[in-house]
Amino acid sequence: MKTQGGFSLVQIILAVVVLALVGMAMAPRFSSAASDARIASLCENLQTVRRHIEVYRRQHAGGLPASAGETGEDFARRMTATGTGPHDDALGPRLESIPVNPYNRLDTVRVGGPEAGAGTHGWRFDPVMGNFQADDRGNTDGSGLPEHVNL
Repeated sequence: MKTQGGFSLVQIILAVVVLALVGMAMAPRFSSAASDARIASLCENLQTVRRHIEVYRRQHAGGLPASAGETGEDFARRMTATGTGPHDDALGPRLESIPVNPYNRLDTVRVGGPEAGAGTHGWRFDPVMGNFQADDRGNTDGSGLPEHVNL
């Protein structure tokens, strides 16, 4: 009599258990990598916009792309395209678009108002100091503080 080839039920269950244990051991590494990638993306976006704000300042004798009382749309228009307002001109380089905040997936800009971290927009621009910051809550570890509070 010939025996049939194949795996027994015990062997299959054992293989599934081993794969599950390996998966559980690797999960923290993947979640840490995802968090690191989000922070890296946020840093890159902040650096890009801040660099363009500095270029704007130099081209406009220290002027900022938005002042108190203006909107995020004013900021975005001045940073991404040539306009027709008194602060707009054909100088460049300009951003193609306002980047998306990787934490809340918003590309909107809030000019002034409460400190960054309100979570209502993707970004916050301080029209007095010229600071550009992420405006998301960014508290993924439950500490009460954004992961990127000092960026």
